[in-house]
Amino acid sequence: MNRIQKKLSENKKLLSIYFTAGYPSLEDTVPILTKLQESGVDMVEIGLPFSDPLADGPTIQQSSTQALQNGMTTHRLFDQLKNIRNTIDIPLLLMGYFNPVLQYGVEAFCKRCKEIGIDGLILPDLPLAEYQRHYKATFEKFDLNIIFLITPQTPDARIREIDNASNGFIYMVSSASTTGSKTGFGDAQTQYFDRIAKMNLKNPCIVGFGIKDATTFKMATKKAKGAIIGSAFIKMLTQKGVDGISSFINTIR
Repeated sequence: MNRIQKKLSENKKLLSIYFTAGYPSLEDTVPILTKLQESGVDMVEIGLPFSDPLADGPTIQQSSTQALQNGMTTHRLFDQLKNIRNTIDIPLLLMGYFNPVLQYGVEAFCKRCKEIGIDGLILPDLPLAEYQRHYKATFEKFDLNIIFLITPQTPDARIREIDNASNGFIYMVSSASTTGSKTGFGDAQTQYFDRIAKMNLKNPCIVGFGIKDATTFKMATKKAKGAIIGSAFIKMLTQKGVDGISSFINTIR
């Protein structure tokens, strides 16, 4: 049982935060992680900036572009995180596109994650079948949870397949749109949350996309184990920087 699974076993609704590595400033990665842990966040997804982030909304796209301009690379991120487990004990995941992982070398990337203490990977553009055929053994060799995404359009049979292939949590996308583009949850999202809850999946679900405040966090976690805040957190970082983290987290719960 790794850190993700231990956290999921706790009797509480989990708050996960996504931010882009190297934003707002190149060396902000560790200070942001430190502030998030101090503020009581349960889990953190560290975004690997990519030059063509098609699935992300404008806020995350802009942060990714700025991070790359700041000089963030996969090698630089790994260097920043090399001693992170001396001070950070909450689960850490890397989230990004599969291309940078391929460029680094999948086995080398996973080995470095293991050495640093990364607990899982979220690679939305890595198809399930491709993962199972070519990469499953490598991820498992280095004790990395692979997190798959589902949407309101994902058929039940596909959700069951993803559930059977997962060993951490399922990333439950609240809508079919890009990140950061929703203002709240309507009837369609509520029905989707109910539908997934009734499936009694073996893996807990954590909701992402559209969570920005205490109200949407409460709505998202009514039927799910937790929720992820990304765009709203990055907007706060843009406006207030690292110093604004504690007050932002305090407004969520």
